Amino acid sequence: MSTSIAKNRSIIIEEKAAETIFPILFMISFSHMLNDTIQSLIPSIYPIVKNSFQLNFAQVGYITFTFQTCACIFQPLVGLYTDYRPQPYSLAAGMFFSLAGLIILSIAGQFSILLIAVGLIGIGSSIFHPEASKVAFRASGSRRGLGQSIFQVGGNAGSALGPLLAALIVVHYGQSSILWFAVLPLLAIGVLINVGKWYSGKIGQFHSKSISHLTEKSTLNLSTGKITLSVIILIVLIFSKYFYLASMTSYYTFYLIDKFHISVRDAQLYLFIFLFSVSLGTFAGGPLGDRFGRKYVIWFSILGVAPFTLLLPHLNLLWTSIFTVFIGLILSSAFAAILVYAQELLPGKLGLISGLFYGLAFGMGGLGSAVLGALADKTSINHVYQLCAYLPLIGILTGFLPNINNRKKIETNLK
Repeated sequence: MSTSIAKNRSIIIEEKAAETIFPILFMISFSHMLNDTIQSLIPSIYPIVKNSFQLNFAQVGYITFTFQTCACIFQPLVGLYTDYRPQPYSLAAGMFFSLAGLIILSIAGQFSILLIAVGLIGIGSSIFHPEASKVAFRASGSRRGLGQSIFQVGGNAGSALGPLLAALIVVHYGQSSILWFAVLPLLAIGVLINVGKWYSGKIGQFHSKSISHLTEKSTLNLSTGKITLSVIILIVLIFSKYFYLASMTSYYTFYLIDKFHISVRDAQLYLFIFLFSVSLGTFAGGPLGDRFGRKYVIWFSILGVAPFTLLLPHLNLLWTSIFTVFIGLILSSAFAAILVYAQELLPGKLGLISGLFYGLAFGMGGLGSAVLGALADKTSINHVYQLCAYLPLIGILTGFLPNINNRKKIETNLK
């Protein structure tokens, strides 16, 4: 009798683990939107601070490098620590760093103070992303790709809102108006406290043996060497994706102003169009990965964008704006598939993998901005786009990844 009761209890726990908790996913996605809106204000004000601080392109790259390096270095460490000691309320705590960074950014009068401000925002992001991604993974149940896409689309929506808000507010009212955006981290703190309450009540369940057993069954029998090679390939693909995205997020406005002689405000609106398409494309990647396999989504997302990037530097303004929509839609579908693929390769290290890949995304973006900024100073901004156009061809490495389709395995285990 006791054995039967224990077995039934185990089945109930596993069934609950497979459920998708949409309210939590929407709250964590909304918080991600607020967090990334704050982040996206940084590149959005580059044309403003470049003039007011009399910066060159290399110094503009250093701003991104500082912000994204602070986010990059700490994320794997935060993820590794929270794998062993989950911190449900660290999500809300991280927003205080972002709040401090916004306040300092609004009053910064020197380049060094500007770097400190963006560094604090980077630290806030490094605390937020690993644990938030883990919450999204846990709340998604068996629909991991969908859950990660819901989480990620919030971030990309925030990245799109930043340039729009900067164009409407900061361009008109100046650097001091950045202080108005302090309401965003305050709102996020309130939402994340509620997420923390849910997560703290589930920690014991998430670490139970039955959940661990379920997670272990969701992986294929791959050798350590094969797993290591797969992770290396994923890292190279992250490099390809985020170096190209760095050229768009940091220098697309300068490219448009230089080539087509449009205003700063109009350039910000074109950047918003690109980033909005990134937001839309993000949502598709996860569910398509659940249905067809993550490897194929990664392959299409990275390699499939190459024809558009190769043609982009040779187009007029209208076709440039149209092609950037396709680039955003296709390229953005990769990250959710890459992250969930990596989590399923190493299911016992959710926080570490989330922190590592978000850290790499920030790190590659920061390094890309610094390198491409220095290159633009030595050559031209148009030359940068001609060179970056070849980066998506690295996507051919996806062919060496093993096929993984874990959703079917999870559903089979639950029956």
